[in-house]
Amino acid sequence: MKIEKGTPGYLNARKIRLLLLTLLEFAIVIALLVLGYMQTGTRLNLLTVVAIVGCLPACKVLVGLITLLPYRTADQDKAAEIREKAPLLTTAFDLVITSREKIMPVEAVVISGNTVCGYAPNRKTVPEEAAKHIRNILEENRLNKITVKIFSDYKPFLTRAEGLNSIAQVEHSEHSKKEKRIRQILLNISM
Repeated sequence: MKIEKGTPGYLNARKIRLLLLTLLEFAIVIALLVLGYMQTGTRLNLLTVVAIVGCLPACKVLVGLITLLPYRTADQDKAAEIREKAPLLTTAFDLVITSREKIMPVEAVVISGNTVCGYAPNRKTVPEEAAKHIRNILEENRLNKITVKIFSDYKPFLTRAEGLNSIAQVEHSEHSKKEKRIRQILLNISM
């Protein structure tokens, strides 16, 4: 079963997929080299050229794997707790948000109306910079007046998510289309 982007466990599934693709592509390259050498008795043949050209896509997949290796997937217990405490909110997990200057892992995000709230426990993520970057991206996509708050501690994040869920229960407002659009933009700027 394929785990979709934005769900808990996505980063681990993506790492495994990229590892398997890398191994497969390099195995094909090695097989072409061996086959060419066995047929001609020299490494100077057409299959060697094909193998060398085949290294380009294999290396591209390897770079993608190396880029994702330092980042952990969201804790399953925390993800379940967030979903339990905030069932009315739009959620996204396992985000590795990229900007021109930085890579900022964000473990969980909840979206309610005009509010985006995230949990980023990684020390590499400066909450204010991540919030500013997300706000700028949303404004570039013509979503103005969006409040973005990123927490580095779990308890304040969960408290805010519960508060947003309580507000969503009272208001019963119809923001799901806008929330889904915000979620999709966040997934687009994430690895």
